[in-house]
Amino acid sequence: MVKLSIIILSFNTEKLTKECIYSLLRSLGRTPQLKAEIIVVDNASSDGSIPMLKSLQGSRSAKSRIKIFLNRKNVGFPAGNNQAVKRAEGEYILFLNSDVVIEDVDFAKVISYLDTHPKTGVLTVKMNLPHGGIDPASHRGFPTLWNAFCYFLKLEEVFKGTPFLNKLFGGYHLIHLDLKVVHAIDSPSGAFYLTRRSLFKKLKGFDESFFMYGEDLDLSYRIKKLGYNIIYYPHYSVTHFKYASGLEAETSDTRANTKRYFYEAMKIFYRKHYEKSNPEILNKIVYIIIDFLKNNYE
Repeated sequence: MVKLSIIILSFNTEKLTKECIYSLLRSLGRTPQLKAEIIVVDNASSDGSIPMLKSLQGSRSAKSRIKIFLNRKNVGFPAGNNQAVKRAEGEYILFLNSDVVIEDVDFAKVISYLDTHPKTGVLTVKMNLPHGGIDPASHRGFPTLWNAFCYFLKLEEVFKGTPFLNKLFGGYHLIHLDLKVVHAIDSPSGAFYLTRRSLFKKLKGFDESFFMYGEDLDLSYRIKKLGYNIIYYPHYSVTHFKYASGLEAETSDTRANTKRYFYEAMKIFYRKHYEKSNPEILNKIVYIIIDFLKNNYE
């Protein structure tokens, strides 16, 4: 029986995708007792990703581990991952960005933690940025109005070194918590998102109303509503080469579309989870602010 299915969504990140897969194969090779599969879904890349994946699939070292599926159009992050889960056999599912390189993850020990902590619904490891520091999106609180207000007004940054006040004003990235120890968070990034296949299927997967961004937060919100914990597990780490196919992509069209998806995701999340509990005038103000940020915030 397959214990772990690792799903990678590929889109115009040929070199990074290849490095991601090979780093993954090296890491899995250290724990041969763990039966794992890798599923790659390419979302109609226009670079050299598709020929690279086809050649990789035929290589002797990767052939038994990897399943590759090629979409004729870019269906988005949630839909592409949902497609892959339908083909997955593992008890656990790891959603792994193509721009993530595995460093020192012992997958057998990580899975053992989940086996012995049945109320853990999601687990993520320490996610480093290539130039140092943790990826803040991997260690988040939910974007309540207060958390978002403090973040965009940079109160989180101002009070990050002040005890108590960093907890009060830093809830967007939970900056008061010790990044060296295991603890609960609201949501990790979808770049390394390890969950239970049974739980994912119970919630009918990622919400495809999102195209990219926000779907990880939304899934975490729904998982926590069921009473599960979401755990930050810093004993192992990965490196995230962030925005490679999005906000820092080479083409201006891709960057513009990505920005649009980013702010649209804010609206979808707010509408879905917060709108009903707030007065109509406040909701209108929130949507006006999001539109303002989309047009002015870099």
